[in-house]
Amino acid sequence: MTRETKSLSINLLRMQEPESATLICSQHPQDYDMDFGDFVSNEDEEIDVEELAEPWSNYASEDNTRVFYPIQLGELLNERYLIEHKLGYGGFSTVWMAHDLQERTDVALKVMSQGGWDENETRIQAEIKRRVQDKSHLAVYLNTFLLPCGSKNDTYHRVLVLPLIGPCISWHILTKSSMAARMSAAQQLLKALESLHKVGIVHRDLNDKNCMWGVSSLQGLDRAAKYQTLGRPLKQTIPFVELWKPGELVRPAMIPDELRTADFFLGDFGLATKLDEPTFQVPRGYPPAVYCSPDRLHGQGPSLACDMWSYMVLFAQLYLDFPPFYAGSDGGIIADFFKVLGPLPGSWKGLCKYPECQDSWYEQSEELNSIQNGELKARIALRRPDVDQGERDLVESIMLKVFVYSPERRLSAIQLLQDNDFRALMDKYGC
Repeated sequence: MTRETKSLSINLLRMQEPESATLICSQHPQDYDMDFGDFVSNEDEEIDVEELAEPWSNYASEDNTRVFYPIQLGELLNERYLIEHKLGYGGFSTVWMAHDLQERTDVALKVMSQGGWDENETRIQAEIKRRVQDKSHLAVYLNTFLLPCGSKNDTYHRVLVLPLIGPCISWHILTKSSMAARMSAAQQLLKALESLHKVGIVHRDLNDKNCMWGVSSLQGLDRAAKYQTLGRPLKQTIPFVELWKPGELVRPAMIPDELRTADFFLGDFGLATKLDEPTFQVPRGYPPAVYCSPDRLHGQGPSLACDMWSYMVLFAQLYLDFPPFYAGSDGGIIADFFKVLGPLPGSWKGLCKYPECQDSWYEQSEELNSIQNGELKARIALRRPDVDQGERDLVESIMLKVFVYSPERRLSAIQLLQDNDFRALMDKYGC
């Protein structure tokens, strides 16, 4: 470790860090099998990588407030975690599969971007680890450490060491999953939300990308066997950017269906907050429009109820294959709320964050209020013609207990878990 790195380590560790936080540079492994995938060899392979990997511009420092940390397959981070494959990326991080040489197990490393985007997630996850009693359905860190950024003495990247978890919700997976498996996932997700809400933590970003199935252990497999199971990494050197260290764009691993388990997890706490926190400490941001509650889209603050709306969208997606509302409809997501659930509260008129909102969507009348008696029922019937009318009515009843404009009238996680209709549906599928 250089003198500059030691100085940086001392300064950073004086900050309020979790007990397990350390800081160390990455390095290249020695005395290991050096097969770490294949570089692209033609234009088609380059396109394949670029379509599935993060944009190369995320590594550019100019006009970029959240620069990514460049990583190569085969790097050794924290003198312990050998990078073997890529798992994915998000707006503030890349996620890599690594082999923990100390514990001899596989983990996921979430390498956060610069710009302080890591602070809230690390703080909330530490709060979850301290206060939440049932963490069985929450993907929280096992360890955390810091990576300094080149020669800069005041910047670093946080790395969260997470359990190795499987794929998120997708149409591809849902179409091959039984309804029993889907409803089990819905129940586990609701229990995860209940655990957070009991200690006053609002997730604020429930969507299909941060809800994940478990994955069977790869314990005992060498790297060749892992690549045979997950697909060999296809990679290319990060182009067009002058990097301070080598880095690669890598096509993510493909988790085979037979490796998925029935366990289900909620992760990604970058926007999560505590209800008792001052407003100025709450990070800005919304879930994607199709998962966002209408009250949030009209300027109201985060609440447990906004999580419940997002949860019910995911419940509907697990049951119907797709979210129940269409952001791409004429007038956007607010227009579809109006079409399915009737007029929005008149007190919300003029508060919508979307300029295309029309005043007529907030005008109350008995005729318009009857809209919800038909459209949601029709969408359920369209997506689930294979089930009887009794089950479709049960599902509609469950949805309408949470798809309520007024946050105060939505069922809580605890109430929904105990709701007779919800319990009847879970019992039907053995959950």
